[in-house]
Amino acid sequence: GLIAVTGMRISEAMGLERDDVDLDAGVLTVRLTKFGKSRLVPLHPTTRTALRDYADQRDAMLGSRCGSTFFVAEQGGRLLHQYVHRVFWRLSREIGLRRQGDRTGPRVHDFRHRFAIRTLLDWYREGKDVEQQLPVLSTYLGHACVRDTYWYLSACPELMEEAARRLDRRWEVTP
Repeated sequence: GLIAVTGMRISEAMGLERDDVDLDAGVLTVRLTKFGKSRLVPLHPTTRTALRDYADQRDAMLGSRCGSTFFVAEQGGRLLHQYVHRVFWRLSREIGLRRQGDRTGPRVHDFRHRFAIRTLLDWYREGKDVEQQLPVLSTYLGHACVRDTYWYLSACPELMEEAARRLDRRWEVTP
């Protein structure tokens, strides 16, 4: 859920330490990301509530067995990538996103892509200057270069449709 609402990488979410999660201020500190940088990620109040509920349940169930990481496995240790993916595959089958035995289908990382696309679509629909806003999204996602964020502009038919609408309005073309 955190990846879906923040666009974080799975490794960033799994690597969060307890000290990186400030639920009072509503900010995550993502340290030493893919490109060796750190960044702050603001949280929506509903996300803060969900994370607080998780932390309360985690601490009540595991107590002192919890390590320093924020998200933990069933026995309190660090989450492993293969475990997270296995649970995601199982849950995606249970809710009908993937059939039993399918080797393809949605991936955890797709939530990050969906976050970026949703943000761009919202900006288009709000009439914002997407070109001007793109560096904001790039920084938020932890990209080393804005060029890495441009990929999202061509990756989705909905985005292409919004871009075409803007061009049509600019040149006053009526469908």
